This record gives sequence, C-alpha cells and structure tokens, in this order.
Amino acid sequence: MKRDYYEVLGVDKGASEADFKKAYRKMAMKYHPDKNPGDKAAEDKFKEAAEDYSVLSDSQKRAQYDQFGHAATDGGAGDFGGGGFAGFDLSDALRTFMEGFGSSSFDDFFGGGGGGRRSRRGGDMKVTLKLSFEEVAEGVTKTIKVKRMEGCDSCSGTGGESGAMPSRCTVCDGSGQVRQISRSLFGQFVNVGECSNCGGTGEV
Repeated sequence: MKRDYYEVLGVDKGASEADFKKAYRKMAMKYHPDKNPGDKAAEDKFKEAAEDYSVLSDSQKRAQYDQFGHAATDGGAGDFGGGGFAGFDLSDALRTFMEGFGSSSFDDFFGGGGGGRRSRRGGDMKVTLKLSFEEVAEGVTKTIKVKRMEGCDSCSGTGGESGAMPSRCTVCDGSGQVRQISRSLFGQFVNVGECSNCGGTGEV
C-alpha cells in the first residue's frame, strides 16, 4: 500500500509551495543515490519522495490527489492517464530532483545534447563544467576561462588586407549556401548546406 503523500514528506495539506520544496529537498538530500550507493531501500525512498513532490508541487495534481487519493495518480480518476506515476523510475526521480533544486533542464545541466557543433560568429558559448553532488545541492561560485574570437583591427574581421574590399564568393554566388543534388531509385534529392569556401557569409 502506498503511504499518504503528505505523510511521506511530513507536511500538512495547507502547507505552502515553499514548505513542500523544503521538505522534499531534505528527503532528497538524505536518500540521494550518490550518498547511499548500493542501498536499495534508500533509492526507493528517494523515488517515493520524488513521486510525492511531483504531485504535491503541482496545484492541479494536488487537487485531484486530495479528492481521489492514490486512485488519481494510479490512473483511476482525473487526467493522470493510465499508469499515472506507478512506473516512476530513478531517471524520473533524478529529473524531479534537479527541478526541485531550480534547474529547468535536466539534460542541459548534465551536458546532454549539443557538443562538437560548429557555431557561427556571434553565437552563444557553451562550457561544460563538472560539479559535485554537494555543489549542486548547496550552490557554488566558480571562475572559468574561455577562449573567444575577436575582430581583427587591421581587416575588421574580413580576412583581407587593409583597405581591400570583400568580393562575392564564386562557389555559392554570394548566397552562402550550396546545393547538392543526388539521385536514387526513389527520385531526386536536393541537400542545402553552408558554403565551405566562405563559411556561409557569401563573401571572401
């Protein structure tokens, strides 16, 4: 039998959102897998706390839970859908943990996505920074060094000699893009990509 969500987090029904978050953080810190490696009981408590918080921190889900109890979260009533949170696994619990500590994107926080992609001039800089569990939970200030491109004073970033004017790229005819046509049994395909000669600027 599932325990009452309020009982698990140790909060009253009339508690504020801040109270829910405070109670959840306390439990999450105590039972986090990094602090209890190999402890299945602690992992279960961590997942239980995350499931409870994911419901109680959402006013709509909390209202349905208050009305229907666990039947709402298990798909027996309301808009939770079949299965509800019955399949709440560790990855869901870790995602809820990050959201509970103020990170809006679990994947971005841990460096998911991106990587190795060439950015155009003026694009955002992305830095991968490793943090310990304690630093994530308690907050930390770090100083980092980054390399960035700066415009050349002599050519103003054109790459030409002083006073020289850029000319239209002859490879892409100034469009900055090149088309590659390929044929197969299924017909003709056109691929459009950045011109490698001018870097997509249309000028050299």
